[in-house]
Amino acid sequence: MATIQDVAKHAGVSVATVSRVLNTPSAVAEFTREKVEQAMQELDYSPSLLGRNLRNSESRMLLVLLPKVSNPFYLRIVEGIEETALDYGYNILLCQTHTKLEREKIYFNLLKNQLAAGAITMDPTISQEILSDMARQFPIVQCSEYDRDQNLSYVTIDSELAAYHVTKFLLKQGHRRIGLINVGKQFLYARDREKGYLRALKEFGVEFEEDWCYYADDVSFELGQLAMRSLLNKKKALTAVFAVSDLLAIGALKELNMQGICVPNDMAVAGFDKIDFTNMTHPTLTTVAQPTYKMGCISVDMLVKKIQGNKVEDVILEHELIIREST
Repeated sequence: MATIQDVAKHAGVSVATVSRVLNTPSAVAEFTREKVEQAMQELDYSPSLLGRNLRNSESRMLLVLLPKVSNPFYLRIVEGIEETALDYGYNILLCQTHTKLEREKIYFNLLKNQLAAGAITMDPTISQEILSDMARQFPIVQCSEYDRDQNLSYVTIDSELAAYHVTKFLLKQGHRRIGLINVGKQFLYARDREKGYLRALKEFGVEFEEDWCYYADDVSFELGQLAMRSLLNKKKALTAVFAVSDLLAIGALKELNMQGICVPNDMAVAGFDKIDFTNMTHPTLTTVAQPTYKMGCISVDMLVKKIQGNKVEDVILEHELIIREST
């Protein structure tokens, strides 16, 4: 691979002249500039974008922080982020945090060292203290997961309202003993979705019972199956279950199928997120659709505006209840 020194030697000029042709071509005489450009073409020379960006104190890289790339919920968001970023002339770097503080710090150091222009975070477990401190210094946007108390820019849906709509639908179907498969209340989305669930129960005059809820340690198929198994062992039999994530709901469906419990005749099941797998389950899963691709696009729009020094407004998008066979 040709270097800038090779180009300078081939064109019979100094390295500094080649550098000026790359960075400030108008400062170089036309004859000299053409010689340098011809040498670059003949040697198939590609300048280092990283080096040029560092010299100009500019990066064309956007960080995208998420807990696990294996979670299918993030796929369409990342597609929206990548395609919109490319339209703006940026590349993205996917940063899998595994919900570990030391990993978050490593990625945020890329911002501090000007190797990235800004960051989009989708990690609900990220340290809000660190995030707030970073947002005072660098452009950062929260996508889907956010903390309304930290005064940080975000694009999301109204999780409480969406959970209310799911639970209200189940109540209108005649269900009065509706279980909730949730995750830890340290997550805002978990708290909001539980609030929506409880609000619907109260509106219909249904007295909530503590053992209707199961709190999983994480979001996965296996933990959804374990949660369903636990709820089935309660004294009062449930007739429906709402899971705050499709991964948990699909796990619940698997357990019901294994135990020979008919869905939806004996137990209705609803999830949240509308990941691709939900229309391939047996039966197909009722779920809440988030406009994930649009979220990704808007998060980049917001971030680029921040990079350019412009103010942005928070965005709350509409959700949709997708009714399928499982209810």
